[in-house]
Amino acid sequence: MPSAPRLWVHRHSAVVRVTHWVNVVALTVLLMSGLQIFNAHPALYWGQSSDFDRPWLSMSAVMNEEGEVRGVTSVFGRDLDTTGALGLSGGLERGFPAWATLPGPQWLAMGRRWHLFFAWVFVINGLVYLASGLASGHFRRDLLPTGAQLRHMGRTIADHARLRFPKGEEARHYNVLQKLAYLVVIFLLLPVIALAGMAMSPHLDSLAPFLLDLFDGRQSARSVHFIVATLLVAFFLVHVLMVLLSGLWNNLRAMISGRYAIEEAEDEN
Repeated sequence: MPSAPRLWVHRHSAVVRVTHWVNVVALTVLLMSGLQIFNAHPALYWGQSSDFDRPWLSMSAVMNEEGEVRGVTSVFGRDLDTTGALGLSGGLERGFPAWATLPGPQWLAMGRRWHLFFAWVFVINGLVYLASGLASGHFRRDLLPTGAQLRHMGRTIADHARLRFPKGEEARHYNVLQKLAYLVVIFLLLPVIALAGMAMSPHLDSLAPFLLDLFDGRQSARSVHFIVATLLVAFFLVHVLMVLLSGLWNNLRAMISGRYAIEEAEDEN
């Protein structure tokens, strides 16, 4: 059976491609070094100060009635046995396992250095992306959903659920789900996680006291930072899954060289 005709288009600008890969590295290091920092005190609270008796989330190792040491993750007072993953891994009590943290061994000072350095890499890279997107019209042209896309969002959701990906003219542009997801990540989640991170710094709080007011306290900022990081990981996993299902090499080639192959729809042949 002959393969469907293909049309080659230029999908991503050089700035989008470069900032995308810088973000991949920066956010990966930020996540892993952030988990290293979290492991120094694997519990989260709301408000200004830590209420050690009432964390809304905690990870620890406890001894059960049989005398076995088990890893326990407590979420809003409900205990879950997470031995080998959270609370207890490699025979040691620690929030997240060594393979998920940077550096691997418990080393708070080095984790903070990695986190701070790549936080600046992430911020500067984001500012470059924003400036370029505003100047080139990338946000208006590529990320704002059209009225027609919003009206047919139900159909797009159904197509994705059935793993039916667009072809022909429709494949030239991001679909409405992609656009909304990117807008939420770029203009909501990433700014919130950056502001929450700054609110946890006593030095920055002294320069900008309003940061603590935004989150109702340093411990609340830490909790928000953790929650948004979790949402970003969820977005990343879904993003990678869609890349794999819709054509790994075609998507990678587009984000490396800019060239993207579109398979023509049957009614366009």
